[in-house]
Order: sequence, then structure tokens, then C-alpha cells
Amino acid sequence: MGIGASVLLIALGAILTFALNWRIGVVNLDIVGWILMIAGAIGLLFTTLIWGRRRTDVVERTDVDPRI
Repeated sequence: MGIGASVLLIALGAILTFALNWRIGVVNLDIVGWILMIAGAIGLLFTTLIWGRRRTDVVERTDVDPRI
């Protein structure tokens, strides 16, 4: 899951939790919103951990002709 998808889940969960007062049968949209926000936060955490661990290695080439 990328950063964009995580932020989207957090935003959708916040809308369902705090902005809407709908009832759809036995489904509680407040709980669904909290679940989406938690899933988005976990996805954002894992995404930043994975992207933060990447390193860039500098390789020096010694076989290049310096006269060029």
C-alpha cells in the first residue's frame, strides 16, 4: 500500500466517522470509519518504514578515461 492509498483510507474513515450520521441496516458506519482509519495508519507506518530503509550506494568507477 502506498502513501496515497493510506491517506485515502484515513480520509474516508474520518468522513464516515465524523461527518456522516447514516445508519445502513446493522452496519455501524462509525466502526467502519475507525477500522479504515486504523488500516490507513498501519499502511502509512509500514510504507514509511519500507521506503525509509532504502539506501543509495555510491560507486566510484576507476576505469574511466579522465581525458574525455
